[in-house]
Amino acid sequence: MGPSCIRFAGFISLLLSILNLPLAKAQAMEKEADIKAPENILKTLRQEHPRLLATGKDFAGLKSRLQTDPILKAWHRKLQKKGDQLLDTAPCRYDLSEKNHLLDVSREVVKRVYILSMLYQLQGKEIYKDRAWQELEAAANFPDWNPDHFLDVGEMTHAFAIGYDWLYPALTEQQRTVLRTAIIRKGLNEAMKAYQGKALYKRTSWIKAVHNWNQVCNSGIGMGALAIADEEPALANEILGKVIAALPYAMVQFGPDGAWDEGPGYWAYATRYNVIFIAGLETALGNDFGLSKIEGFSRTALFPLYMNGPTNKVFNYADGTDEVVNGYQLFWLANRFQLPAAAAFQLESVKSPHPLDLLWYNANLKTTPQELSLAAYFRHAEVVTMRSAWNDPKAWFVGFKAGNNKANHSHLDLGSFVLDAFGKRWAVDLGKENYALPEYFDSGKKTGNKNATRWTYYRTRAEGHNTLVLNPNQEPDQDPFASTRIEKFQAKENTALAIADLTPAYAANASSVRRGIALLEGQGVLVQDEIKTQKPATLYWFMHTPANVTVQLDGRSALLTMDNEQLEVVILSPAKARFNVMPATPLPGTPRPEGINKNEKIRKLSIQLDQVQEAQIAVIFRPAGQKDSPVAGFYKALDKWKLN
Repeated sequence: MGPSCIRFAGFISLLLSILNLPLAKAQAMEKEADIKAPENILKTLRQEHPRLLATGKDFAGLKSRLQTDPILKAWHRKLQKKGDQLLDTAPCRYDLSEKNHLLDVSREVVKRVYILSMLYQLQGKEIYKDRAWQELEAAANFPDWNPDHFLDVGEMTHAFAIGYDWLYPALTEQQRTVLRTAIIRKGLNEAMKAYQGKALYKRTSWIKAVHNWNQVCNSGIGMGALAIADEEPALANEILGKVIAALPYAMVQFGPDGAWDEGPGYWAYATRYNVIFIAGLETALGNDFGLSKIEGFSRTALFPLYMNGPTNKVFNYADGTDEVVNGYQLFWLANRFQLPAAAAFQLESVKSPHPLDLLWYNANLKTTPQELSLAAYFRHAEVVTMRSAWNDPKAWFVGFKAGNNKANHSHLDLGSFVLDAFGKRWAVDLGKENYALPEYFDSGKKTGNKNATRWTYYRTRAEGHNTLVLNPNQEPDQDPFASTRIEKFQAKENTALAIADLTPAYAANASSVRRGIALLEGQGVLVQDEIKTQKPATLYWFMHTPANVTVQLDGRSALLTMDNEQLEVVILSPAKARFNVMPATPLPGTPRPEGINKNEKIRKLSIQLDQVQEAQIAVIFRPAGQKDSPVAGFYKALDKWKLN
């Protein structure tokens, strides 16, 4: 059974009831960003080590459960295999490489320290402690942890915090001094320069950023402060106050429904560090100072469940891949907020267990019944998913987004969708381009430049997504600063609809652009667009697919084939529209920079309409050979779409 096949008894309409609570995003940000910690944060500090994420009692309990729980036993064996492979591996070296950052090195140190420190806690073998020390000693001797790219510092400080805390009883006083000194000099002191506005390096916006940099950097630094708080209480107390005040700027982005506008991949990165720091506060201090109560955080564990389709591919909007999104943080969130669906999903997803999978896995929670609604609308991120079933790998699934083109890591993908059916993904999102391309991360939002280099790359442009393009040229094909929303969402059993007003994305060419997508009784999907242009325009409708595409002689339908499965795509309107098959490459007259992905295994099913001033494009996806799709209730003006 794959990760998306969730079987539970009973039914509670978990999200449909909570996803419609009215609350303005701006009000949420104003309210939640005011969280403040007390003056003496360390008043309740647990003095002994370990105290980060687990205490000695917690580790003892885990060792006991290992004796009787077959899942934990299997995970422990896999973890030990990874640890044993590390014994003969050289420690990581300082290497900024061609990427001009140390992030890959920091992440490798984090991974190794967790594995080796956990194995030492579970087995007490000196070989694991000694190998972890070698890793940490080498990184402690780095000239710096590259504060110019502060993610590197945040992750490395996190690694040292875990190593220092979990190995503390076995380390010599000299070894502790080496690690503590590195945490302070290369981690906390560099962060304090940024907090105080005294940093000379480039990137300090992470402090109050509304995206993953906030959580990764602040949380890593916060863990370092918790690790050495008894030895350096004044510094640790000040650092923790800064961290607790800064995190809400990012955490309010989870509200109101738990989504993440950077996309599911960056949701995993952000929540991983967010959860680790909150868990660290609780085990070290017994208090998270209200962070876990920020709106949306209690529901964010459900977001990846809805974004992952029955094909075990995620709706990978923004910079991301379509690999299943999961993570050990789901176990912690499931335990804290009683979300057994999230725990079950993570349990089915684990292939290579992380030490925190072992620590946070709760065998009792997985048996608790919970069934999720088949469709959900996530406000603020403005994303909808619909499916015909949870426990069927061949179910129909649609991911559809409006949203904000100014969101971190965003593409010009407003109106785009992905589509699964019969165990295949027919409409794909190509995902991120090569991060090493020139000025890939320059979106222009800081300077107000709508013609930033990022928008010259095919995969970041609207023409590289399953959406509409009007009058394509060298300029961005959606407004890079546009924000759009889902204006209508309804769901009932295996039928659902969503309508997005995309007009702001095309305001340079159109007075109105709206797209509706409907899942039709779990038997097909209708995509309908209504466009009014300011003057006669050239209009493209695009769908990217890995399938073999055969356009029928009349051009009104196309047959998509993958392996032994087939899907029919039919144009219902307008009468003059015809399908064409194009390569997934830039259109004539649009940017064609060096180094972009050639997308050789992808084809683009397209419709081109010329001299358009007002048009309705309606396209249905249905099983091949099915002539009686339940489309009658929807094939009408979008204003009249509704569920009975």
